[in-house]
Amino acid sequence: MSVLLALAVPVAEQVCSTPAECANQGVGNFVGTPARIWASVAALVALVGAAVGALALTRYRRRIGNRGRNGAIVALVAGLTGLINGAVNLAVADGGFGTGNGVAGGALALVAGLVAAVLGGLVLARSRRAPVQ
Repeated sequence: MSVLLALAVPVAEQVCSTPAECANQGVGNFVGTPARIWASVAALVALVGAAVGALALTRYRRRIGNRGRNGAIVALVAGLTGLINGAVNLAVADGGFGTGNGVAGGALALVAGLVAAVLGGLVLARSRRAPVQ
């Protein structure tokens, strides 16, 4: 048995499908339900998109490379992906914060996705207007 598999099995056993199962495992609500994991991944994608968008904006100001155009496209795609997944997660959530439905992660994904999309769009708009030197 590999070391990775030996480490992954106890973690995989803690993942539950309902909030009631999480409460019975003795781990509280820290280990999430599928909706919470989905929201966390969407929030992570949106946060990465926002970071890439901020880096693309600074690269545009330095006028090196392709003026941050590739980073802007990545930020725009990641931002829209996080935004859509966060909105869908919030639309299908049954309860509020702390219910295991990923409401907090969905809200974070929605806001960070919007920020990433705006940053990506801003850099794309500026890179089109800038003259090539």
